[in-house]
Amino acid sequence: MIVYCTVPDEATAKAIAHAIVKEGLCACVNQIPKVTSYYIYEGEFCEDDEILLLIKTASSHFEALQRRIEELHPYEVPEIIATEISQASSQYRNWLLGSLTPDIL
Repeated sequence: MIVYCTVPDEATAKAIAHAIVKEGLCACVNQIPKVTSYYIYEGEFCEDDEILLLIKTASSHFEALQRRIEELHPYEVPEIIATEISQASSQYRNWLLGSLTPDIL
């Protein structure tokens, strides 16, 4: 699965990415700089520059990954959205699954 998570700055992006990769909660994190988010929060219109993290993991790891992101994330309500990967090369799939902490599986 791919998990989408926006963060406010480079330091937060690196802290989350380093932790979740090193802990085996995901295989890879791609950091996409400067996305602009428009939303309404607590009744106010917001426009923020953020960084988008694309996190590759297995659905079996999602709950643990979500908990860890929530621990590390500065937002009260962080964006944590997951989508299943419908197809991937067998080599990439094997690498991805082999990179995850097996005791969560």
